[in-house]
Amino acid sequence: MPTYSSPPGYGPPQPGAPGYGGPPPGYGYQQAQPGYGYPPAGYGPRPPYASWIQRVGGALIDGLIVGVPAAILYIAGLTVGFSAQSCAPDENGYPVCTGGGLSGAGWILIVVGWVIAVAGGLYLTYLVGTTGQTPGKRMVGIRLIREADGQVLGFGMAFVRNLCHVLDSFCYIGYLWPLWDDKRQTFADKIMKTIVVEV
Repeated sequence: MPTYSSPPGYGPPQPGAPGYGGPPPGYGYQQAQPGYGYPPAGYGPRPPYASWIQRVGGALIDGLIVGVPAAILYIAGLTVGFSAQSCAPDENGYPVCTGGGLSGAGWILIVVGWVIAVAGGLYLTYLVGTTGQTPGKRMVGIRLIREADGQVLGFGMAFVRNLCHVLDSFCYIGYLWPLWDDKRQTFADKIMKTIVVEV
């Protein structure tokens, strides 16, 4: 009975045949390099979560940095720029008042104070989005990061997180939530999947 042999190049690979074996180095999945951001679970110790006192302290410092100059200008605009009304009776004895209200200088001071508050708030959002820290957070030793990979949020997502703080402001329950939460998160943190850790 005739026998048939496989033509060259067909059939199972022979041991030691060139071109077979494991994938070349660098092919496929590579493990993330160490030293970038927050270590995932199982790859090192998790940094301790920031305490409620630390979070409040950082927020107060940031509020003073931005809020004090804005408040000074706003109050100055209301006091220095405000002129009293002058009233005098008309020919029928009815009082007629003229003047009063804010002067142009008063309005300028108020607008400048408002611009400082908005610009300062956006700058703090930029800092926390790109570095995880504002001046206040840096002073108390805490940092905002994504829970999944420990990276910073970026400006856009940090801005969205600020909008989510509206939920925290209802009766301030969201701001108090880190007092008893396992991960010490506010409602905004839970929505955006962020944590605040000590550094």
